[in-house]
Amino acid sequence: MSVKITAIATQLPPYSRTTDEIIPFLKVWLSGQEERFQRKVIKLFENAGVERRYSIMDAEEVFNKTSFEDKNDIYKRETIKLAEGALTKALNNAQLKATDIDYIITVSCTGIMIPSVDAYLINKLGMNQDIVRLPVTEMGCVAGVSGMIYAKNFLKANPNKRAAVIAVESPTSTFQIDDYSMVNIVSAAIFGDGCACTILSSHENEEGPEIVDEAMYHFYNAEHMMGFELRNTGLQMVLDKEVPEKIAEHFPKIVNPFLERNQLSIEDIDHLIFHPGGKKIVQTVEELFGAMGKNIDNTKAVLKEFGNMSSATVLYVLERFTEQEPAPQKGDYGLMLSFGPGFTAQRILLKW
Repeated sequence: MSVKITAIATQLPPYSRTTDEIIPFLKVWLSGQEERFQRKVIKLFENAGVERRYSIMDAEEVFNKTSFEDKNDIYKRETIKLAEGALTKALNNAQLKATDIDYIITVSCTGIMIPSVDAYLINKLGMNQDIVRLPVTEMGCVAGVSGMIYAKNFLKANPNKRAAVIAVESPTSTFQIDDYSMVNIVSAAIFGDGCACTILSSHENEEGPEIVDEAMYHFYNAEHMMGFELRNTGLQMVLDKEVPEKIAEHFPKIVNPFLERNQLSIEDIDHLIFHPGGKKIVQTVEELFGAMGKNIDNTKAVLKEFGNMSSATVLYVLERFTEQEPAPQKGDYGLMLSFGPGFTAQRILLKW
C-alpha cells in the first residue's frame, strides 16, 4: 500500500515587516537598556539571516504589553483563519472537496485552544461527521514531519483514504515583553508566523511523491535543549545554544542508518527538504551536506523570506520543491528532516 503526497499549500498571515522596518520598534523596546546591549540586539536581528517576518499581529501589538489571555485570543482567532485558508487551497490544488478527507491532523505549539483548530474546520467547511481527528501539540518545530508520519501510518492501514495535515503556528504570540534574555531575543529574531497544509492519499490512482519510509530519532538527556516554559505572561521560549553542536554530533546516526535500511546513501538523495531552525543550525547542516556535495538552497531561501515558522516551515520548503523548475524527476529521492523538543529528529524518505 503506497501513500503519496498529492497536494501542498501555504497561507501567510496579514502582517509583515522587513528587518529594517522592525529595528525602530526594537529601539523603543530596548530604551532604558545599556547602549552596548542595544547595539548587540540590533546586530543580532540584522545578522539572523531573516529578511522578512510575517505575523498574525502588527508590530505595534507585538511590542505592546498585552496579557497571555489577549495574545492567546488573537492566536485562536487568526490561526483558525490561516488553517482554513491553507486547507482550502490544498483541496483546490488536489481538486478535492472537504468531504473527501477522512483524517485530519492539526499541528501547533504556539498557543492553547480547546477544542483544537480541526473542530472549527470541520464545521466551517462541512467536513464528514465521522472524520478522524488528531491534534498534535507540544512537539514544536518537528511536528510538521510528525503529522505526516502519523498520517502515513493511518493511510497505510486504510486503503483509498485521504488525510490532511495542517501546521499552523504563531511564534510571535510567545514574545515576552519584559524578558531581555538572549533566548527571548534570538527567538524573536529568527521566528515568524505561518501555516501550511499537505494532503496525503492511499488511493492508487492519485499522483505525487511517495512516502517510502519514515523514522524518529530521540536524543537522550536533552529535554532542556528546546521548548517552552508556561509563565503567567505566556509561553517562554527555551533554546539551548548547544543545539547546532548536538545536531552535528548526532548527524551521522540520524541520516546514515535511515538511508542504509532503504539501500541508499546520501549520494542517492536528489532533494534535501530540511527545516531551517535558524542561521546557525542551517550553517551547521549546510557544512555537513556540503561535504557530501549537496545543497540546501531552498531551506536557506525559506529562512530568508519567512523566518522559522516552527512546525509549518519544512512544508514551505517542500512546496518550493514541488513548484521549482525543473521539477523533480520520476525516480528522484528526497529526504525531509526536522528537529524539535525532546530533543528529537524526524525523517521522511520521498520518491517521485
